Order: sequence, then C-alpha cells, then structure tokens
Amino acid sequence: MMWMLHVLLYTLLYNRSSVCSYVCPEKCVCEPAASVQCYRVQSVPLGIAGDVRKLNLGYNHIKEIKGRELSGLPGLEEVILSSCGVEQVDANTFRAQKHLKSLDLQKNKLRHLPRGLPSSLEILHMGHNRIHVLQESALHGLKRLHVLNLQNNMITTVRANILSALLKLEFLYLDGNKIETLQGSLRLPVLNLFSLANNKISSVPSAFFSSLGLLKTLDLSSNLLTKVPHNLPQALIHLNLDRNQIRLLKSRDLAQLCDLTTLSACHNRLVSVDGGLRLPNLTVLELAGNQLRLLPSRLSTKLEKVDCGQNQIQEVTHQQLSGLRHLKHLFLENNTIRQFEPNALRDCVHLTNLALEQNLLSTIPHGLPESLVRLDLKGNHITTIQDRALKPLKRLRVLNLRNNRLSSLAAMNLLPRLKTLYLEGNLWNCTCELLKVKRALLARDVDISTEFCTEPVHSSLDIWQAYIMAQETCEEQNRDFLPESHTVNTDNEEYDDYDF
Repeated sequence: MMWMLHVLLYTLLYNRSSVCSYVCPEKCVCEPAASVQCYRVQSVPLGIAGDVRKLNLGYNHIKEIKGRELSGLPGLEEVILSSCGVEQVDANTFRAQKHLKSLDLQKNKLRHLPRGLPSSLEILHMGHNRIHVLQESALHGLKRLHVLNLQNNMITTVRANILSALLKLEFLYLDGNKIETLQGSLRLPVLNLFSLANNKISSVPSAFFSSLGLLKTLDLSSNLLTKVPHNLPQALIHLNLDRNQIRLLKSRDLAQLCDLTTLSACHNRLVSVDGGLRLPNLTVLELAGNQLRLLPSRLSTKLEKVDCGQNQIQEVTHQQLSGLRHLKHLFLENNTIRQFEPNALRDCVHLTNLALEQNLLSTIPHGLPESLVRLDLKGNHITTIQDRALKPLKRLRVLNLRNNRLSSLAAMNLLPRLKTLYLEGNLWNCTCELLKVKRALLARDVDISTEFCTEPVHSSLDIWQAYIMAQETCEEQNRDFLPESHTVNTDNEEYDDYDF
C-alpha cells in the first residue's frame, strides 16, 4: 500500500503543471485542445496555462500589450487580438513565442507594425488600423510569412525593397489604403495574390510587377489608372481593372498573358478594345459600364461569359460573336441596340443566358440558339412576337417581356419548358384569344402575374360594359377548353446553368 502512495505522490508532483492547466482564469473559457478565449478583460489575464496554443482575446478593451504579459506562454501558435482598441504593442512582445504562426491585430488603433515578431510567423493580419508607413525593421526576419494583410490602413507609398525580405509571401493585401506611389521592382518569388484595390494609384512603374513570376491574381480596381500597366506578370490568371479611368485596352499590354482566364475592366472610360482580346485561355470578359459603341470582335474562342452591359452598343452581328462555341452567358443590357442580325448567335451553341433588357429592339431577335434557358427583353419597344422567333427555343424556362409595347401574346405552346413569364407593363388587349393563352399557361403551372388581363384599362362606362360582356362571352367559349399537353421529359437538363 505504501508504494502505491509513493507512486501517486510522484505522479501528482511530476504532472503538477498539467493539473494546473485545467484551472481556467476568470472571464475565460478553456478548451481541452489548449485553447483559451476570454471576455470583458482589459489586459492579458493571469493564470493562463503555460501549454496553451491558441489565445483569443478578440473584442475586448485592451489598449496596450506588454511583453511580460505573454512571456510565460512559450507554446502559443495563434493569438487573436482583433477589435480591442489596441494602441500600443511593446517591442519584442512576441519574441518568446518561438512557435507563433498566426497573429491577428485587425481593427485596432495601431500606427506601426509590431517590432520583434518571431521568425516562425506565417500569417499576420494588421488590417483596419492607422498605419501610415511600412518599416523594413518590422518585417525583417519574417522569412516564413505566407499572408500579410494590411488592408484599410493609411499607407501612401509602397517601396518594393521594404517587402523584399518576405521570401515566402503568397498573399499580400494592401487594398483600401491611400496609396499614390509605387516604387521599385517587387521581388516576391512565390506571391500568388496581390490586392491594391481602392487606392489612389494613377501610374505603375514598368518594372514593379515584372519579377512576380508566380502571381496569379492581381486586383487594381478602384484606382486612378488611365492605361493598363506595362509588364504584367505572365502567370496571371485573374486581372481586375474595374473602376479606373482606362480608355483603351491595347493588345500589346495584354498579349503576354497567355494564362489569363478572367479579365474585368468594368466602369472605366473604354471606347475601344484594340485588336481584339484573343487571349488563348480567356473564359470571362467583363466590360460593363463603359463607352463602347461596338462589341469587341476576334475574341477568345474559350469565352464562357461576356458582359458588355451599360455601354453604347447599337448592333449585334455574327462577325462580332463568331466562333464563341463555349459561350454560356451574354449580357448586353442597357445599351442602344436596334439591330440584331438574324442568326448572329448561331455559333453560340451552348448559350443559356441572354440579357437584352433596356435596349431599343422592336422584335425578338430571330435565330436565337436552341440552348437558351433564360431570355431577358424587359424595357424594349417590342410590339409583336413572331412564331419563328420563339420556335427554336425548346429549352427556354424564363422569359422576361416586361415594359414593352405588346397588346397580344403569341401562343406559348412553342415554349414547352417555360416556367416563368414576366408580362407586366405592356398594353394588353384582353381578347378571348389572349385569355385562352393565359388559361393554357396557368394549366401548365407557368408562373405569371395573377393580375394579367383581369382589369379593364379604361374607366368609361360604355367601354367597361363592353369589357364585361366580352369577358362573359369568353367564359362561354372557353368553358370546355382543355389545354393541349406539352409535357416534355426534363430528366437531362444539361443546359440549366444560369443564375436568376
């Protein structure tokens, strides 16, 4: 029995630190997996177990972080101090944390990057602070850093040499600052994503991006650029130039981007796309909100989405869209299109979504591809619907004809898969024939407005009486009406890839 007591006492003494680790400080929650989260504290709580790996102090009221407060926590791997109102972090506060990988100091009041950060750090979040200047001394030694988030600070200048020590950096966020000047040549050999969106950049040095050999995503949206920067990295896959002041897209500025799949230059001042954009792997082209009078031609045959809405385009021709066999989404809304060449989309055999609302079309274009699932023609000048325009559209499920000049409606039995029909804002003449079409649509469970052709347009007593009589006549004529069945097997809906 005595030897058992000796063993028990030895075990208790040997594992004393382990036992103590289960004593959780006041106002804190301690998880079994060495994680501590504290609430309503004004400093780092005393008594936190020395083996803790994750410390979450976010959303507290901590103005200053002192070095000695974390000195007894050498095993920390992740520290969260976001939204605490932190104004000061002592130099070398995290020096003892040799295993620290992630530090989150977002949404505080810091004016500088903390100094003396451990070389083990991989993720540093400093967004939404008051940092004006990047200091090389603060970043020195962070050779394992993968993510640096400095968005929404007050940085005005980016000097490439200050960031050059971050040899493992993959993601760099500088969006939402006040950056006006970029200097030098950025040498970050494994950088994958770089965001400079929402700054005040008007020009970029020709060598600034040239050494970013693995850069895949570059966001320069919401700046003051008047032209596409020179020497963009050849490995780019996604390029965002939205909301600048660019007037021309020149092929010589983009020709080297053979891997580019997404190009967005919406809401610029584009009047021309020089020489086309025949980038071999481009699948998404977004040019909405510019001043284009013509659709770009000679486009990449791999394109799946083209958005040229909110421009000044007046016509659509087959030459502009020839060869686009993979195109699925074409957005041309809010232009001034009057002419739509018959069969202009004959090469677009996989097109599912066509947006032509708010144009000047007087008829539904002829020769639209059979693959269409959604067709939006709201806000045009359409007065009649011709059967030959609807007949090919065997897969159409959504048709928007709001706010046109229609008085009658062609038989919708030409659209066997129609599910939703928007008709409001037209000048309907509610004849017996139109009411018959309405009944047929409702019998097929097509979603249409229940107010369609239920009230007279005029208030004249004589016209009202005539309307009532016409309604009664229609009731008698259609009492025994049974709509023809147009049920179609839809088990294989290979073209239903559209967004409402």
